[in-house]
Amino acid sequence: MAPTPVYRRILLKLSGEVLMGSQPFGIAPEVLPQLAQEVAEVRALGVDVAIVIGGGNIIRGIAATEQGLERVTGDYMGMLATVINALALQDALEKKGCQTRVLTAIEMRQVAEPFIRRRAIRHLEKGRVVIFAAGTGNPFFTTDSAAALRASEIHADALLKGTKVDGLYTADPVRDVGACLVKQATYQYLLERGLSIMDAAAVSLCQNANIPIRIFNIRVPGNIKRVVLGEDVGSTVSDTSSGPIE
Repeated sequence: MAPTPVYRRILLKLSGEVLMGSQPFGIAPEVLPQLAQEVAEVRALGVDVAIVIGGGNIIRGIAATEQGLERVTGDYMGMLATVINALALQDALEKKGCQTRVLTAIEMRQVAEPFIRRRAIRHLEKGRVVIFAAGTGNPFFTTDSAAALRASEIHADALLKGTKVDGLYTADPVRDVGACLVKQATYQYLLERGLSIMDAAAVSLCQNANIPIRIFNIRVPGNIKRVVLGEDVGSTVSDTSSGPIE
């Protein structure tokens, strides 16, 4: 028998840096086909797939602010960068046979549909992969917050956070060699520890909507499907976790 997914509908959050591959910036041509193939395999299981992707491979609003731009201007530039990434991912997905729609929080009808909640849900019900771009459409909010918001709006069963590390750690594993992997934790654990894996606003949104957060290494091929099938990959953040379990 074919494996049965544990989630009916997911919101996959990807950082823009995932698209860089080994490059210092931009979109690595070898990354998109692999990522699109993994998403296509999950969609083939009958799972509704929505995606929020960041724009850090092109420009980060906070970084632009540090270089002298006004924060609001920098944030809007970052939102436009996410649209570029969303269009690139849409192209790659459609080459894999996935019908895909890009919905933007900032209207640009020549390249994408405006975000309308009921339209997004209808696309998902029709088996289309939906990519949410331009964040929330407002400055001062991260794409993590946008992912949590959209996950709540479409009634996602889980928010999958693809990262460069194997899951949730007690500290930044890149900077702290003593950091330990936490397999299970509560939302409150993240909020109290101030862990940078996801900002507090996003965690609170998931907590209020009771949406579990699955944190895993997106650079390991097949991990998205493993998470959807309920395998013990990465870390889980939820109200039911007794954690932290390290």
